[in-house]
Amino acid sequence: MTDEEKDFNEDLSRVILPNPNKGEMFGIVEKMLGSSRLTVMCADGKSRVGRIPGKIRKKMWIKEGDLVIVKPWSFQDDRADVTYRYTKTQASYLSRNKILPEILDVFK
Repeated sequence: MTDEEKDFNEDLSRVILPNPNKGEMFGIVEKMLGSSRLTVMCADGKSRVGRIPGKIRKKMWIKEGDLVIVKPWSFQDDRADVTYRYTKTQASYLSRNKILPEILDVFK
């Protein structure tokens, strides 16, 4: 590997990515519904009602237009849990390096 490839791999490891083995995917917050609920446009093209679990509710302030990692519920496909929120810098980094799916790439 060249030095440039090593730098790219090190930078990539600094940003948390969704784990497809756990069912996680990227999503964009479309609308805040109140009561720790929001509408999320997911990478698979579906719009889901997302829930912010209690352990991250006060640690991450989420607003419309944020890039998040969601984990759809196994028993109800139109709902999901939000597991992580990206900062604007992280989202633009993922967009620049073409890691985001085309459907969600609004950070150009």
